[in-house]
Amino acid sequence: MSAPDARVEQALGHVFASRALLAQALTHSSFSSSHNERLELLGDAVLDCAATDLLFRRFPDTPEGLLSRLRASLVKEDTLAEIAAGIALGDALRLSAGEQKTGGRGRPALLANALEALIGAVFLEAGYDAARAVVARLLESRLVALNPERDARDPKTALQEWLHAQAKQPPRYEIVSTTGPAHAPVFRAACVIDTLGLRTEGEGRSRRHAEQAAAACALEQLQGAA
Repeated sequence: MSAPDARVEQALGHVFASRALLAQALTHSSFSSSHNERLELLGDAVLDCAATDLLFRRFPDTPEGLLSRLRASLVKEDTLAEIAAGIALGDALRLSAGEQKTGGRGRPALLANALEALIGAVFLEAGYDAARAVVARLLESRLVALNPERDARDPKTALQEWLHAQAKQPPRYEIVSTTGPAHAPVFRAACVIDTLGLRTEGEGRSRRHAEQAAAACALEQLQGAA
């Protein structure tokens, strides 16, 4: 067992009985035909379910709409990439030489996808309860920090409200690019505020998530400058 693999398992709180399954979860499509894209698809669904389960139990009086937005903040690409970076997941990835040279070990989309693949692999090997425990462990600090009243607004809404309070025109959004495989596209969107000469960009696995990421970046810059 390699040291990076062992660190990942320690962070997950799950030691794989099947080393082959762990290896597949950590393998990018550039490295081998036995890669992690199918596990990523499965892990995405398991993550959504487990995150919803955890929020449902933690906030019993919070309505569906707010729970949905809180879940989106937990499972978005940026959050998953931060978690993956925090457990040094990039060091354990199996990447082609080309991917390594272009910074693949630190690429947010690649890290987020690999983390989902690991969740999918845990689910396959040990079932939902084990996968839920892994998700709870990974999201623990973020779950504790969540405040439904504070965190309920999505970034696009928060940005529009901030601009309205400043008597500024609302932003406009445009899709800059779409990359990745057909079953898991990655969208890059721009948030443009013409009256302030501000343009920010963000990525996500849907147009909406990409726009939200761009809006969050714009809001951070504006509030930091205020």
